[in-house]
Amino acid sequence: MHIAVIGAGISGLTCARQLQVQGHSVTVYEKSADVSGRMSTRQTEFGGFDHGAQYLTASSDVFRKRLAAWKKAGLIIDWSPNLVRLEQGAHKPAPRSPKRFIAIPGMGALCTHLAQGLDVRCEQVVRRIEPFGKQWLLSVGSPNVAIDASAGPFDAVLLAVPAEQALPLLAAAPALAKQVAKAKLSPCWALMLSFPLPLALGYDGAWVSGSRLGWIMRDNAKPEHRAGERWVAHASNDWSVRHLEDDEERVQEKLLKAFHEATGSQVQPVHVSAHRWRYAQAQAPLAENCLWRPRLRIGTCGDWFAAGLEGCGRIENAYLSGLALAAAVGS
Repeated sequence: MHIAVIGAGISGLTCARQLQVQGHSVTVYEKSADVSGRMSTRQTEFGGFDHGAQYLTASSDVFRKRLAAWKKAGLIIDWSPNLVRLEQGAHKPAPRSPKRFIAIPGMGALCTHLAQGLDVRCEQVVRRIEPFGKQWLLSVGSPNVAIDASAGPFDAVLLAVPAEQALPLLAAAPALAKQVAKAKLSPCWALMLSFPLPLALGYDGAWVSGSRLGWIMRDNAKPEHRAGERWVAHASNDWSVRHLEDDEERVQEKLLKAFHEATGSQVQPVHVSAHRWRYAQAQAPLAENCLWRPRLRIGTCGDWFAAGLEGCGRIENAYLSGLALAAAVGS
């Protein structure tokens, strides 16, 4: 079959690679300038920032084996950071958690590897999916072209994007859209900071209580990352929801102040930038592995599926969901 995959995060790329192994012809459409989705690494003159997903963990045998293969290939390495919990300026050790891994030289590098050998069309926004007999046509927009183009026909279309972005594309599959609408993803503002000297806080990352921030991480604490004091801070879910449409400069000001308050450091950064993840964390996941309608040949996958795990929103959920959708298509 000729299959279109919409979304080049780890779920979409995993699904596309597996389908290609099965012998299908696959074209991946990605609205951003590069692959990786929420695993992206923001590159600056001061170094890279893993401003979305911070690390990988595994709780399933399938994903443990995949991590072992990626580690053997030199794509990921073990990571044992000193993590704490910050409460009103005081910190205490964080509870033990599953073994962590990071991609090198940044989290986005893993998806860049997964995209190799695939037909990935970046900066291509799929605006509509329209029936064409028993096949599908895509209406695709590009920043360099004034008029949307038609792509296809495709025998199947698979959506590997957040549920809220999938919904407008599912007009021709209302029953599927009704199921997708049950999933909810919350936003997150990310702050990226570079400092002229080490802050020497005594920890590599922290979950923060009673603050505008929910999480902070010293990016250069990760092995094989470029030297230089760089921190990533994620705003709390509640704060991100309330300030979702705020001006970026105002967000930078508010979150930088929160960073100073939480850490007790008053060192001023030489670089400040913010990124709004509009759909960052699944709050109401779907219990399934994925959704696939064989009669229509349309389906969805992503980290907003439980995929047999407790909870959702992790890289493992995204990977297992993409794998499951490829298996469903090939069955």
